[in-house]
Amino acid sequence: MELRHLRYFVVVAEEQNVTRAAERLHLSQPPLSRQIRDLEEELGVELFRRTAKSLALTEAGKIFLAEARAVLLRAEQAVQTVSAMAKGERGHLRVGYAPSLTVEFLPRALKLFEPENLGVKISLHDLSTEECTQRLKGRKLDVALIVRPLGRALRGLTFEKVAEYPFYVAVAVSHPFARKRLVSPAQLKNERLMAYNREDYPEQAELLQQLFAPYGFEPQLADECDSATSLIAAVEAGRGVALVASSMRCLAGPRLKFLPLKPKLPPITVGALFLKPAGRWVEPFIAAAKKAAASSAIKW
Repeated sequence: MELRHLRYFVVVAEEQNVTRAAERLHLSQPPLSRQIRDLEEELGVELFRRTAKSLALTEAGKIFLAEARAVLLRAEQAVQTVSAMAKGERGHLRVGYAPSLTVEFLPRALKLFEPENLGVKISLHDLSTEECTQRLKGRKLDVALIVRPLGRALRGLTFEKVAEYPFYVAVAVSHPFARKRLVSPAQLKNERLMAYNREDYPEQAELLQQLFAPYGFEPQLADECDSATSLIAAVEAGRGVALVASSMRCLAGPRLKFLPLKPKLPPITVGALFLKPAGRWVEPFIAAAKKAAASSAIKW
């Protein structure tokens, strides 16, 4: 048994589908299926319960998944520890984040984390939701600060809430809404909503549909932005309006007008997403992020 067999097994268990697992691993499906069968034969147990349409872990498979993840994490930590020692560091924490959702608390989180964890190198990666989930599952990130993923994207990952932000409507200063103090969700029925592209932010379209369903319409999504800065630019240019977390105001400043909604929509939840077993520095970093968000100087 080699580490690659454990990696293959973990990915298949997370996806519960050999085809999707093969895509993640950049393998063809038949060799991957054979590797899993060989692993089961070596262990002398069935790790998966198979039907024509589904793949689920057996009880033995669930136990082996926890053990396999622990072995892979320990192996990765060993590599990181030796690498860090060679560079004169204690460790390395890789953090993915969504700028518009973390701009208000991430700097304070870093200030709180670093004095208590001297010598730990922190790498920050500005990534989309899809990029964060894939890198976490591939153990290329340790933790991500993003909106809670929906559906299959969350499978195999753990999410801890860090902060909640109310939704605001962002409009150009020349937009007719800019003269208003409040906007109702129903008033957005005939507005083009600027949105992030579906490939990188698959949760956004579903979330917006859920938010507007009580008002009897589906939002008109303009699916063209790949980042917060491009979204701000598109709204500023008058191409449409955007439904954004209040934290976006820290990025956009006076370039846009931000209007509260009445009645309010359910807030957007920002949290820490990670794969268990978590690395050594993940828990103290999440604690620092929660403390930073709770002590926010900005009250929305």
